[in-house]
Amino acid sequence: MRWLAPLRSLNLTRDLKTRMPPAVGGILSALEREGHEAVLVGGALRDLLLGRLVKDWDVATSATPAETASLFPRHHRLGNRHELILVIADGLPVEVSPFRTEPPDLLGDLAHRDFTVDAMAWSAARGLVDTQGGRLDLFLGRIRACGEPSARLSEDPVRGLRAVRLATELGFHMEPATWEAICAAAPDLAGVAVERIRTELERVLLSPRPAWGLELMRRAGQLALFVPELLEGVGCHQNQYHRYDVWSHSLLACQNVPPNLVLRLAGLLHDVAKPRCVSADERGRHFYNHEVLGAEMAATLLRRLRFDRETVERVSHLVRCHMDLHFDPHQTDRSIRRLVRRIGPQHLEDLIWLRRADRLASGTKRGDLDPGTIALLDRIRRVAAEDREVYIRDLALGGQELLVLLGREPGPWLGRLLQDLRDEVAEGALVNDQEALAARAVELAEQEAAEPMDRVAADRPGKE
Repeated sequence: MRWLAPLRSLNLTRDLKTRMPPAVGGILSALEREGHEAVLVGGALRDLLLGRLVKDWDVATSATPAETASLFPRHHRLGNRHELILVIADGLPVEVSPFRTEPPDLLGDLAHRDFTVDAMAWSAARGLVDTQGGRLDLFLGRIRACGEPSARLSEDPVRGLRAVRLATELGFHMEPATWEAICAAAPDLAGVAVERIRTELERVLLSPRPAWGLELMRRAGQLALFVPELLEGVGCHQNQYHRYDVWSHSLLACQNVPPNLVLRLAGLLHDVAKPRCVSADERGRHFYNHEVLGAEMAATLLRRLRFDRETVERVSHLVRCHMDLHFDPHQTDRSIRRLVRRIGPQHLEDLIWLRRADRLASGTKRGDLDPGTIALLDRIRRVAAEDREVYIRDLALGGQELLVLLGREPGPWLGRLLQDLRDEVAEGALVNDQEALAARAVELAEQEAAEPMDRVAADRPGKE
């Protein structure tokens, strides 16, 4: 609890003795033995004073990067403008940075850090050093820049994003002058490496308050620079099934899924195409096929931010399928199997989470799943339980034999045909012998000549 921070500062040295890894203490001692000043800085102290779990340990020192590197054979130069040295001690990575002033000076270094809550230092000799008022801002729950806000942000435009991320993770508010500087500096993010932007966005998404963090990024003008598609949903009103506009609905859906990056991105992006698919008639507003265009837009957006291929594919697939759990009482067992194949069994749980979040974010419905979706999931479970353990490899007629029988070249059609044959055998509608399979394969091939082989139910506009 933040209001206990002043009390925790009284016991900080005692807490550090029990919570600081020996490897970190070893780095401090090694630097001090060579006559250099060395202190703990940054997020570790902040989190200790807040009673939070410490994830990263950082050290600042009067030693030059070359002097630091000479003391620790296992290190990496991170190559940023502060010449950060990543020291590997007992398997623990510890960032060691030189003081940011010339000549090297701890107080000057703290004055040039970004925000007061991260501008505190500690050493055994000095105790806690807090010249920027970090403890008070922790107590007040406030993000405030060190010194002149515009000067701090001009040193690194990503600091504006970092301020939003800290406020989101900690549940803090922005000091007014700092907020004004963040908004004014937002255009400078255009020149920042996209990987740094993505890292801050990921941490906002995985925080306890992603909706609030994303709204702050929107208000600051940051989202407009790297995900402008999302802003098309601001003020885009939906229909009688939704209380909120597309933007607010997307934020709530993102908030309502577990803190998993794929799910949070899918919640945020599942309706990204609605503003481009809107139409209206006497029955109201509609967004036909928004899930199809949305999958394409989500993939484009995520590639622009250089997310890895697996994340792009999983998120865009969930966006594409997010309307698929609507119940159709006329569905046959075979269509249920095709539905599950199209979704992918490995994606079904994620899609259920997304469906729950989507429904809760409507603001007009009770319960996290509607009766139709519950009925559909029951059908899926029943069909899976009743299905015989028949696999394509068990068929008495294989793919090569079908190619010869039908005189066709390999292609996606072959997999679909094999799956259809497998389904009919599993249902008991077809005998698993070569003659019966061959006759049915010819029938299915003739049906394909008249209409597309992929008989997946046509996309339904649904209610959302």
